[in-house]
Amino acid sequence: MAGEVADKTDSTDSTDKVRVRVDHRELTLTNLGKVLYPQAGFTKAEVIDYYSRVAPYMLPHIEGRPLTVKRYPEGVDGLFFFEKNRPPHTPSWVRTARLPAPGSTKGRGTIDYAIVDDLPTLVYFAGLAALELHTPMWRVDDEGQALPPDIMVFDLDPGPPATIEECRRVALRLREALREDGLDGCPKTSGNKGMQVYVPWAGREEDASAYAKALAQRLEKERPGEIVSQMAKKLRPGKVLIDWSQNNPAKTTIAPYSLRANATPTVSTPLTWEEVENARPEDLVFTAGDVLERVERFGDLMAPPERGGAGEGP
Repeated sequence: MAGEVADKTDSTDSTDKVRVRVDHRELTLTNLGKVLYPQAGFTKAEVIDYYSRVAPYMLPHIEGRPLTVKRYPEGVDGLFFFEKNRPPHTPSWVRTARLPAPGSTKGRGTIDYAIVDDLPTLVYFAGLAALELHTPMWRVDDEGQALPPDIMVFDLDPGPPATIEECRRVALRLREALREDGLDGCPKTSGNKGMQVYVPWAGREEDASAYAKALAQRLEKERPGEIVSQMAKKLRPGKVLIDWSQNNPAKTTIAPYSLRANATPTVSTPLTWEEVENARPEDLVFTAGDVLERVERFGDLMAPPERGGAGEGP
């Protein structure tokens, strides 16, 4: 693992502590042999290795975005906690943005968010067993001030017995509706049971949340037996919730290429629309190893043209 992220390993000791150099930063990584995904035997070292190798494709999606993590210090079968404030003892070189915390359940006026702009910061959080990385649809500027949203997201969540198969069909209708409005969507799996569709939104004056709500309600009216736009659980069995509320500035969505805390190390994975059209449900589950193979073959399927989008894909 250390060879993937470090120029050299400086020292080790009997407590499974390794000091590594990641780019121009020095980090101490601990408990590398701890198994975080027991069913797969996937260790913390492998988590760090995955994030270090996927970083060139992931960082453009999360840089500048305030980070919320789900940490699993004892692995996916143990207790976990959400963390928005940067952890105590975070290195001083980790970029931080102090932002208002309206409605904080802990009575905070502000939160000191970490901003993952580089590989060392990503490795630092992987070393904390921050398996899941969640970010909002907006970034901060160089001074740490919030910018307008640059992405709109539709989170497609199946209500059992609906599955990702139903999400796939709803995503295709959503693509048609977006195209009617001159917009393009980028699909990805959630890494769990659902999907998301990201829509570039930079420079638009229209409110992303209002547009997403109106479109979700229109599709619900069009397909009432298949789609629901309200969160109420009693409305959701057998239907796909188009969750437009993720566009609220206070909310976050699982980041592209983030691991998920499932029995195996599944990943929120960018897709092509051809895959959405043709794939079987079992074909839309990707683990860390699958994703590393995909990016090596196809690059970042969510990259915009100015970043040299990945072309045809699978």
